[in-house]
Amino acid sequence: MWRDGRKSTRNARLEREWTRLFRYACALTRDRERAGDAAQEAALRVLSAKSEPADDVAYRRWLYCILRNLLVDQSRRQAREAGGEAPEPIDWRVAERALNAITVRQALEQLPLAMKEVVVLVDLDGFSYAEAAAIIGVPTGTVMSRLARARAAMLAIIGETNIRMLPQRHVAAR
Repeated sequence: MWRDGRKSTRNARLEREWTRLFRYACALTRDRERAGDAAQEAALRVLSAKSEPADDVAYRRWLYCILRNLLVDQSRRQAREAGGEAPEPIDWRVAERALNAITVRQALEQLPLAMKEVVVLVDLDGFSYAEAAAIIGVPTGTVMSRLARARAAMLAIIGETNIRMLPQRHVAAR
């Protein structure tokens, strides 16, 4: 058993990364419930590990690798069992910011998994190219080329959308 200080430090580190870890799981699974389950399982593995990287950057990379490997194993198991995935719920608020987020999210969902993964790691979660490459297990140049192709594909997808914001009318105060 750990001394209380070590356990609370480990919990605090995991809590700091939880939101980003869950977002990464959502991006890979397209299912919030499955993503939550996978993130919880990854958290159990992290908390039960005998040791963890001391450096914060290495810790984040280690944490994401645990989650990614867990999801890869689950996907392989699902493929063998021929199970299907439920569609991810969509946020339909109409504010400009929400509409832009929906548009980008839909574009991201249309990307192949390999491209989507690098967008999430680099653009959303702030990993460097080298860190993302280490998590995925590919060369840094592969991450860079996938990211460039993914960004170009997303711009093309967004450019094809027929959703346009209407000009806002300002109502005079009465």
